[in-house]
Amino acid sequence: MTSLELLSPSVCGEYYSDIDLNLFNSPECQELATQAAKGRHLTFLKDTVTEKAVKVRLCEDGYVAWLLLSQIKQLKPAKTAYKSEILYRDQIELQLPKIIAFTKAAMEQSNYYLWGGTIGPNYDCSGLIQKAFATSGIWLPRDSYQQESFTKKIEQTQLLPGDLIFFGEQKVNHVALYLGEGYYIHSSGPKNGRNGIAIDPFSDQGDEISSRYYHKFWSCGRVVKSYSATGN
Repeated sequence: MTSLELLSPSVCGEYYSDIDLNLFNSPECQELATQAAKGRHLTFLKDTVTEKAVKVRLCEDGYVAWLLLSQIKQLKPAKTAYKSEILYRDQIELQLPKIIAFTKAAMEQSNYYLWGGTIGPNYDCSGLIQKAFATSGIWLPRDSYQQESFTKKIEQTQLLPGDLIFFGEQKVNHVALYLGEGYYIHSSGPKNGRNGIAIDPFSDQGDEISSRYYHKFWSCGRVVKSYSATGN
C-alpha cells in the first residue's frame, strides 16, 4: 500500500497541510521550488507518483511542484474546496500600507535569500512579494514573471507605493515592491544582490548592486485585483 492510499479520502479532492511544507522542482526533490505554509490546500496530480515524491498543485496560486512522500502523513482531507475571494483595486489600496509594513518588518528579522522561500524569514524575491500580499488576503501568482504578466502595466513615472517593479534580461526574473520617493524593497540573492531583504534606490546613482538592478529594469506593474487559480 502506498503513502497516498493510506490517506483518508477527501470529499472535495483537496488536502491541507498540517505543518509548513517544502515543495521541490523535480521528483528527486533536490532543489526547492516553493513552500506551502500550514493550512494551504493542495491537490494531487494523477499518475505522478514516484518512489520518492508526488506532484501536487497548490490551490491558492495554482503552483505545481513535487512533495516528498514522507510528508504525506502531515496532510488532512479538506472538508470543503478552497474558494478564493477576489479583491479589486479599491479594496487592495486600503491594504497597501499593511503590505509595505510587512516587508519592512521582514527585513528587520535575521534573514537570507532562499530560492523557493515563501514562508519566511527567508524568501526569494517573488516569495516575499506573494507573502506580503497574501498576508492581507490578496493572492498573487508565485513567480516574478507570472506576477509581471498578471499585474496592470504602468509607466515608471506612474509608480505609487505598493506597485511592483520587475527586472530581467531575456525574461523577468526579479521583482521588488516600490516604497515611494524613489526606493524599493526586495529580497535578492548572494551572487548579484544583498543575500536577503534590503531597500535600494530605483536609480543608476546608487551603489554597484542597485545600479546593476536599475540597468536590468523591465517594467512596472500595479496590482488591480487578486489572483484566482480557479477563476472563480
